[in-house]
Amino acid sequence: MPIIKRFSNGAFLEYDRGSFDDWCVYLTIPTKTRIAPRDTDYFQTINDLASAYGLSNVYNDYVSIYNLTGKDVEEDVLKKITTIAQNYNDDANNVDILFSILYLAMIAEERKANTRLGKRIKRLGIHYLLFEKASISQAANFMRGMNWRQIDKLCEERGF
Repeated sequence: MPIIKRFSNGAFLEYDRGSFDDWCVYLTIPTKTRIAPRDTDYFQTINDLASAYGLSNVYNDYVSIYNLTGKDVEEDVLKKITTIAQNYNDDANNVDILFSILYLAMIAEERKANTRLGKRIKRLGIHYLLFEKASISQAANFMRGMNWRQIDKLCEERGF
């Protein structure tokens, strides 16, 4: 699969085959292994950023990307993510990587066969983490075992 985005530190993102489809996001960092970031990985990073830069700032930046996310990768959105990341000073590269991973993960959710939730599933986890003070593990796992209607109701109750 082609590289979707390359970062200033040489890291890059791509899609490749995952456990059930071809839309698994992979991050490769030079001199390290290729990984498929997990919800717990990026929830930890977003939580740390919210502590440093303000919960509303981080969440609003995420939502601005969420609102631009469809079923296809768009170069303009990738560039907007890089622009948003510049507001995070020394953390700009890490924020660029984080929001780009989330963008690609949301696209993957939108592309899942027969999805009824799509990208909202990521937003619910982030909302639960930041605004409902869930732990990283709780935010990553609380929807397990719920059907789509239950999750849909939780999203609607939160306005998305």
